[in-house]
Amino acid sequence: MARNKKKQLPLLENVTIAACAAEGKALARVDDKVVFVPFVVPGDVVDLQVKKKKSSYMEAVAVKFHEFSPLRTDPRCRHYGVCGGCKWQCLQYEEQLKAKQQQVFDNLTRIGKVELPEFQPILGSRQVYGYRNKLEFGFSNKRWLTEEEVRQDVKYDVMDAVGFHITGAFDKILDITECHLMDDINNQIRNDIREYALQHGLEFYDLRQNRGLLRSLMIRTSNTGELMFLVQFRIDTPEEQAQADALMQHLSETFPQITSLLYVDNHKANDTFGDQEIHVVKGKDHIFEQMENLRFKVGSKSFYQTNTEQAYELYKVARNFALDGLEKTAEKPLIYDLYTGTGTIANFVAQHARQVIGIEYVPEAIEDAKVNSDINGIDNTLFFAGDMKDILNREFIAEHGRPDVIITDPPRAGMHQDVIDTILFAAPRRIVYVSCNPATQARDLQLLDAEYKVVKVQPVDMFPHTQHVENVVMLEKKH
Repeated sequence: MARNKKKQLPLLENVTIAACAAEGKALARVDDKVVFVPFVVPGDVVDLQVKKKKSSYMEAVAVKFHEFSPLRTDPRCRHYGVCGGCKWQCLQYEEQLKAKQQQVFDNLTRIGKVELPEFQPILGSRQVYGYRNKLEFGFSNKRWLTEEEVRQDVKYDVMDAVGFHITGAFDKILDITECHLMDDINNQIRNDIREYALQHGLEFYDLRQNRGLLRSLMIRTSNTGELMFLVQFRIDTPEEQAQADALMQHLSETFPQITSLLYVDNHKANDTFGDQEIHVVKGKDHIFEQMENLRFKVGSKSFYQTNTEQAYELYKVARNFALDGLEKTAEKPLIYDLYTGTGTIANFVAQHARQVIGIEYVPEAIEDAKVNSDINGIDNTLFFAGDMKDILNREFIAEHGRPDVIITDPPRAGMHQDVIDTILFAAPRRIVYVSCNPATQARDLQLLDAEYKVVKVQPVDMFPHTQHVENVVMLEKKH
């Protein structure tokens, strides 16, 4: 019996791209089907090779451009189209902002289905390149080959790489020679390490075998002029310890601008190092960020918003929403800050509050939050570590008081039902909901709708050239 041939997927010709879509892609409509396409912009006229065909949609790639959209712009990065980040580099920034504003609107209306006010215009980032204060790169002895390299069928002597992981190929790294998301210091140090490692025969990590000296690196910069650099090694022999020490000495001498030089010896099967000892080679184990008159201590394990300048704008929105009209009351408000992280928002609003109570799952983050209060002479904050749904309960509220305002900034998954139920029991006058995922935010707004009305919506763009968008919503008690 003849073997069934795999059905050939169609080529769609002269298709006009209609709009931006999820995951940094765009979409077109062909024969009543939606086609999702990466690395194109609305107005492009293209031929599309279908890669996946389902009953209600298709996924395709552009194989020929007949017309370029007037909304298109030239990507700055040489790795654009291969690297999985910054997929909207080809779209003018003003159009990116429109797409993100629409994304927030669509999620809150289609998923939330609650009464909404007129949205405030999205706050764009002043810096659209070089805006990140933190980048992480991985090492691999299995460099990702581009389609062009594969077609050339060349056998490469060196397959070592330092760069970004490839989506869907967990052990492959795209070798990055330039990244415009951070100050150029990231390129200088990363490229220097690659050159040094190849010259001195340092072994790049093999993720499948969990072996190899060089695992990953992390760079943090701050608006106080400090620079943290951390290298993750896997050190198995005295010879590798000597190699690691020599590399760190080289970095210290070559880059005097590094104020905090650290390393980790990680033997686990993954690169997380929250439970690992930090070795300090030079300087201290932390740097500082400045926001208004406040200083925030940022360690290698600390969470801090990666766009410092835009984080300030985000926190100002959250503070204004939390305090608008309440600062004129006889007594300052009691504020709960849920998912407080390192207490950045809590400390940011503390001088306007009677007390701020912060809750966070990660104990190390709570210790940072306490330190940040101490550094800034803030004595009206309390911080608690533990699972939100376990800590925030009726007994907790009875002990610490019913909040006038709850600020909540949950992870992408949104809030647990138990947390929402406790918020409803606490019955604050106002809720300020900061979200990095408007879809789960919309779901939670629907759950709060019985008691609370959305009165303000402010999208904020923290990550230019990506599809990600933050959104801040103010809710007030209906009765």
